[in-house]
Amino acid sequence: MLAQESWLTRPETPADAVAIRAVNLAAFPTAEEADLVEALRDDPGAWLPGLSFVAETPDGTVAGHALLTRCHVGDAPALALAPCAVLPEYQGKGAGSAAIRAALAAAADQGENLVLVLGHPEYYPRFGFTPASAFGVTAPFEVPDEAMMAFALTPARPTPEGTIRYPAPFGI
Repeated sequence: MLAQESWLTRPETPADAVAIRAVNLAAFPTAEEADLVEALRDDPGAWLPGLSFVAETPDGTVAGHALLTRCHVGDAPALALAPCAVLPEYQGKGAGSAAIRAALAAAADQGENLVLVLGHPEYYPRFGFTPASAFGVTAPFEVPDEAMMAFALTPARPTPEGTIRYPAPFGI
């Protein structure tokens, strides 16, 4: 079993597009997430250079992927963490966590603050995510409170309140 320290994480390069698609196709039952990554990559209002991260095995296999793109809370900029995917044979071995941690660190380095995720309430709190409602942030659709989460990369900075506006590729 690979420990988290064994993962090399880095921003995606153009050469990774095929491997990232393969990871998303393998991790999810449909092509929806793989198509979403490609649509977000093609959306200049959503795509933020340096915020799509891969986790590689020691032999260079892209095993995991985490993507942060621009969204808004009201009119204020924020980030959406989605999708995150890991090849099935590497799930539960730290590849996804490594990619997420690297993406969040890069976002903090770029001066970003509020990150939103709709996901498993048992998984995302390990990164610091808590219910978005505590930040005064709501989803534009019905979702259990515990599943819509937010994380302030710099807790001392103010965060916007309001409804999340996702980029067009999300179809929301």
